[in-house]
Amino acid sequence: MKFTVNREKLQKALQRVGSIIGSRSMLPVLGNVMIQAEESVLTLTTTDLEIRISTKVDAVVEEAGVTTAPARKLASLVGCFVGTDVVFEVDDKDHIKIKCGTSHFTLLGLPAADFPAAVEFEAQREIKIKESDFKRMIGSISYAVSADDSRKVLTGVLLSARESTVTLVATDGKRLAMQEKTPEAIEGGDGDAIIPLKAASEARRLLEGDAVMTIRLGDKQCTFVAGGFELTTKLIEGTYPNYRQVVPASFARTVEVPTSVFLAKIETVSLVLSDSSSYIILRFENNQLNLQASSAEVGEGSDMVEIAFEGEPFEVSFNPAYLADPLRNADADKIRMKINDPLNPVAIEGSEGFLYVIMPIRKK
Repeated sequence: MKFTVNREKLQKALQRVGSIIGSRSMLPVLGNVMIQAEESVLTLTTTDLEIRISTKVDAVVEEAGVTTAPARKLASLVGCFVGTDVVFEVDDKDHIKIKCGTSHFTLLGLPAADFPAAVEFEAQREIKIKESDFKRMIGSISYAVSADDSRKVLTGVLLSARESTVTLVATDGKRLAMQEKTPEAIEGGDGDAIIPLKAASEARRLLEGDAVMTIRLGDKQCTFVAGGFELTTKLIEGTYPNYRQVVPASFARTVEVPTSVFLAKIETVSLVLSDSSSYIILRFENNQLNLQASSAEVGEGSDMVEIAFEGEPFEVSFNPAYLADPLRNADADKIRMKINDPLNPVAIEGSEGFLYVIMPIRKK
């Protein structure tokens, strides 16, 4: 096996596939990247047995073949090289000779036969959507995914396809974030899939263009196929809660608030909070939204945002972190807060198709 590849392109490819490499895997080969050379293309693949990422790089292939190399060591070496091209030559014992400029190294690889094979699956439906749109969708809701493994289905992102709409949903039982979008196409009918947060986050990291990508959904796996990579992940099994039933059918009040100003005020007023006092009070009155927070250990603070509000004054309290999260990801100059009373769910709307539902805190 022998090939020559541009150093910068190889470095970028290794960065694409290297993030899922574990440092303490029981299987040594999982710390390696599989390198397959054929015709004029290199295919680089990594896996942690849950996620599999592949990417392709143009190369001059003199002798086709396949091997695996220590992923992190190879990435570090390529990052340090100063030459334009890197030459690889691999013998039948998977000893990998690497030359770049004046640098000469030999890495000890492992046989490609030891590398886990891809598990083929039949796609029941396909979604075609712009990479930039799907990247924004994941970012707008992923912070609401649960970290509690006792309810496994909530540790992933729900991808729901209904007629001509794709909806991504995340909830931890205390708040819910959802983003709807009309994709370029949905083939195969309606259906749901729960994507592990790690896989969704990896897909978001890798998406970087505005081309149309394809999401292939099967019973237990799904694959994201985009211009620069292909990512396959196992799906989380189980039934996701009926998220639409937590959204009130109507609201008594709707208030518009400037997003960036509101976020800055929340972050500032929250500085006086402590572990024993972790809520912020919002008081709506006389075209003002007043923010108040206090704790016995630190002190108290308040600030104000000008809004259009008339009517009877009222107060509602929130976990400030839960209130700030959607503002950081709303992608809108103004958000709309929809409220019934201080005890029932409050909705926040931002950019088109975005909805966030949060439960107020009952003050003791």
